[in-house]
Amino acid sequence: MKTYTVKVVVEPDEDRWHAYAPAFEKYGAATWGSTRDEALKHIQEVVKMVIKDLVEDGIPLRTLFP
Repeated sequence: MKTYTVKVVVEPDEDRWHAYAPAFEKYGAATWGSTRDEALKHIQEVVKMVIKDLVEDGIPLRTLFP
């Protein structure tokens, strides 16, 4: 199994926190949380789901990383 490091951005957005993974944003890897920690937890879950879907669809992950 290969391990990848995924950059995520977590930033305040009015009364909540917005989180996204730039490498996977076009696949819907964005979410939010009431706190920074909650947003970070959610984006980790979203990235795992996106990666699982990409692997199932036969899209090589190496093409998404520089």
